[in-house]
Amino acid sequence: KLVKVAPGEVQIEFPYNQAFTQQHGFLHAGVMTTVVDSACGYCASTLMPSDSEVLTIEYKANFIAPGAGKEFLAIGRVVKPGRTITTCQGEVLAKDEKTGEYKTIIIMQATMMTVSTSIRK
Repeated sequence: KLVKVAPGEVQIEFPYNQAFTQQHGFLHAGVMTTVVDSACGYCASTLMPSDSEVLTIEYKANFIAPGAGKEFLAIGRVVKPGRTITTCQGEVLAKDEKTGEYKTIIIMQATMMTVSTSIRK
C-alpha cells in the first residue's frame, strides 16, 4: 500500500506473507527488493516530466538483517535527479512486533532512467 507519495520520496507498506518466504521462514529477499525497487522507481517518477516513464537500469542491495516481522516499509528517496538518469536510495524496514519500532534490514542504491511513454508503442 502506498502510504506516502511526495516529490522525491515514496513509501510502501507491505505485510509478511508465508507464501513469499525462503527456507528459514523469513520474507524472501527477492520480494523485498522488488518492493523497494518499486519505491525507488516511483519516487524518481515524481520528479520526471508527466509524459515520461521510468525504468530501473541498476541496483545494489545490502541485506543487513533477515526479513523477520509482520509488517514492512519500503522507502525510496531521490538523491540526484537528472534529465535522463536519476539516482535513488532505498531501504526496507521491519516493524518490531514487541516495540512497534522499525529497524532497517535492507539498504539499496538504485539508478533509474527516464523514458518516453512512446517506448510501449
